Order: sequence, then C-alpha cells, then structure tokens
Amino acid sequence: MSNSSSMAQFLLLALADRRELQLLHFWLFLAISLAALLANGLILSAVACDHHLHTPMGFFLLNLSLTDLGCICTTVPKAMHNSLRNTTTISYMGCAAQLFSFMFLITVEFFLLTIMCYDRYVAICKPLHYGTLLGSRACAHMAAAAWATGFLYSLLHTANTFSLPLCQGNALGQFFCEIPAILKLSCSHSGYRREIELLVLSACLVFGCFIFIVFSYVQIFRVVLRIPSEQGRHKAFSTCLPHVVVVSIFVSTAIFSQLKPPSISSPSLDLALTVLYSVVPPVLNPLIYSLRNQELKDALRKMMTGCF
Repeated sequence: MSNSSSMAQFLLLALADRRELQLLHFWLFLAISLAALLANGLILSAVACDHHLHTPMGFFLLNLSLTDLGCICTTVPKAMHNSLRNTTTISYMGCAAQLFSFMFLITVEFFLLTIMCYDRYVAICKPLHYGTLLGSRACAHMAAAAWATGFLYSLLHTANTFSLPLCQGNALGQFFCEIPAILKLSCSHSGYRREIELLVLSACLVFGCFIFIVFSYVQIFRVVLRIPSEQGRHKAFSTCLPHVVVVSIFVSTAIFSQLKPPSISSPSLDLALTVLYSVVPPVLNPLIYSLRNQELKDALRKMMTGCF
C-alpha cells in the first residue's frame, strides 16, 4: 500500500501512443499557447495604454486576461514537455502546485465573470448609479475579493486533497492534475467524504453565482428590448453578448465535465471536456471580447498601427 507522503510522482494521461501523434500534440499545444499569449497580451497592453479603456469593464477584462494567461501557463507547458520527451510523469510537489494554481485561477476567473455580469447589469439597468456602485475603489475591492477568495478556496482544496492517503496506484487519467482524478486514488473514506462535501459546497456556490448571472441577464434583456432605437439596442447587445458566450462556454463544459453520468464517461470524452474548459477559454475569451467591443478594437488597431 502506498500513501501520499511516500509517493514520489504521478502518471499523467498520455495524449497518444505513437511518436508522430505525440509530436503533433506538442505542436498543437504550442500553437494554442502562443495564440493565447498573443491575444491576452494584446488585450493587457490595450487596456493599460488606452485611456478610453480605463473603465470598470476594462479593469475586469484586464484581470480576466491575467487569469487566462495563468491558466494556459499552468496546464499546457507540462503537457507539451511530456509529449516532446515521451514521458507521462509529474512530481508529487509539481502535481500539488499545478492543482493549486489551476484551482486558484479558474476560481478567480469565475468570480470575475460574475462581477462583469454585475457591471453590465448596473450599466444597463441602473445607469444613474453606475459611478457610485462601480467606482474605482469598489472595483478594486471586488477584484481583490475575487483573488483572495480564489486563493483561500484553492488552498483549502489542495491541502485537503493531498492529505488523503492514496492506495489505488498513481495513474491520474488526465493530462494535468485535478481533484476528481486524485480522489479516485484515495483509500480514505472519511477524507474522501470530506473533500466531496467541500466540492458539493463549491457546486452550491457556483450554482448561486450562475443563478445571479441568469437573473441579471433576464433583467438586462428586458430593459434592452424596451430601448426605442435600434442603434441603442444593438450597442447594448454588443456589450452583453460576448460575456454571455464566455460564461456559457465556461460553465457548461466545466459542469458537464464534473457531473456527467459514469455511463457515458470515457477517457477520450473526459480529455475533450477537460481541454474545452481549461485550454480553449484562454484562447477564445480575448477573441470573443475584441470582436464585439468597438472601443477595444479601436485601441488594438491604434496600437498595431503605432507598432508598424
């Protein structure tokens, strides 16, 4: 019997058995990483340099880009390294650090998306109170609360998960370290139950945020549909639709990945869903926001024109 204190390393999921496919996965992940770094880097530069984007939404978009950069740098480099070196191992401490970092960043991202929904709600439904409810100090406090809560949340989960005795081998069945994969290796019923209770509490919190997002957008769309001018409706929808798309992709893939019935579970499906909620959003988020945000597009165009 092995336990968590004596286990030196874990085995991650091999993305392919053939060497040619492993190299293909390496180049694919490299392209995804470079695209995410470029897109999010451009948004960070545009928001920082253009005073037109020094708004609450621009501030939260900057924080969102930081979490996207962190997510892609937490999971993908190790997968690229393993594909290139034809290995599947990750050290015990490396796995703990990866799980903590990913949980931290993904939690902060969800809280930021909830705050950005609140920003759109106030901007459209209570425009006269926007300056009061979303002043610079209020925005800083909300962002700090998101980062602090994400840190404490991920620290709690990581400490509890890696305190469990492990006796079911060391093969995780995922291409990076995540809680459900490690729980499958546990042989402690009490510790397993404690972590499940924490996950259920987390699911309730996520569900509460999701209900808030849905309720806010119901109110937003009711107000937008009453706007008399077509141009006004179009402008309101253009600021809200990117956020709706980002939240829908993020929440639907993450929830289905964790709550799908065991009868339809398979390694290939699990891998595809994990990639959808951990790797794809950092690439898609900046594209979705920039395509529908005229001020952001103008700032990016101005910045690119200045560079070339």
